Amino acid sequence: MPRSKEISEDLRKRGVDAHRSGKGDKTISKDAGLHQSTVMQRVHKWRKLHTIVTPSRSGHPMKITPRGRGTIIQEVTKNPRVTFKDLQASHVLANVSVRESTIRKTLSKNGVHRRIPRRRALLSKKNIDTCLKFAKDHLDDLEGYWKNVLWTDESKVDLFGLNEKCYVYRKPNTVFHHKDLVPTVKHGGGSIMVWGCFAVSGPWRLAILEGTMNSGLYQQILQENVRASFREQKLNRKWVTQQDNNPKHTSKSTTEWLNQKRFYVLEWPRQSPDLNANEMLWSNLKRAVHANISELNRLCEEEWDQNPPSRCAGLIKSSRKRLVEVAAPQGGATSEGSQTCSDKEIECWIILL
Repeated sequence: MPRSKEISEDLRKRGVDAHRSGKGDKTISKDAGLHQSTVMQRVHKWRKLHTIVTPSRSGHPMKITPRGRGTIIQEVTKNPRVTFKDLQASHVLANVSVRESTIRKTLSKNGVHRRIPRRRALLSKKNIDTCLKFAKDHLDDLEGYWKNVLWTDESKVDLFGLNEKCYVYRKPNTVFHHKDLVPTVKHGGGSIMVWGCFAVSGPWRLAILEGTMNSGLYQQILQENVRASFREQKLNRKWVTQQDNNPKHTSKSTTEWLNQKRFYVLEWPRQSPDLNANEMLWSNLKRAVHANISELNRLCEEEWDQNPPSRCAGLIKSSRKRLVEVAAPQGGATSEGSQTCSDKEIECWIILL
């Protein structure tokens, strides 16, 4: 039987006042034109709650019990890639028919949301242990140590920059308007290889690489771009060069050349882009460069030189935070180099480590 229309608050008040004046339920029902059971129910609620206002109702009971809710959260925590169909077929909900939206709302109310996972480089157990050891070894280094490091790296810059998700504001039926499209070309439309370095004083030279990158070309780049300008920067005599473990950087000929030129090289863990401050400068550069291939070289050089010294100094100052972010998940991936740890959280992690 469907629920009848709820009586007005004024009618409820008149019925309660009549009851308080001594009238019976039968008399009140005749005067108000209500069913006697309705009057009895309203009087009973007034005696119990001391109010004529209808209290909020609990609604339909939840199909997922508190125990089932806890089991679902435990399941997605254990296996983040589990699907809604798998959860529906689990032993907890085997005898209960629930929709995917019910499971989604249950997880959302408990702070668990479905998101597209970030793509990160696959780290082996050996590389994770190496990154963790590096982070712990250099966690207590003073800020002055990192100010004496020259950060170097190479990167490929595509014609259309980073392939990132973007949003546009448009009206209906304008999906294929030229201004609402993101142009794409085969093979990136062309690209160049660049080498760059920076220190606490700001960005240094940016070299455009011509031809195939090998150990000989890498040594030539260091000779022409590092030795010629390091004296102009605020580095001590025993400045340290940072480079990744690219085979061209660690080859026998390059190692011998670095020793002959008295380059102090920082021992760097493999597959550790989260620790390399250069990656953030490359990201800024690729976002800013959008031009035809003939202008790509010039724009890369201009954009690189526009990096303010304060930006470089800030990246070097945040080296300790990146070390903490690597050490906190026991050598795993970090949040793309962003400083998500507060100073208080950093001290807590240091105590735990």
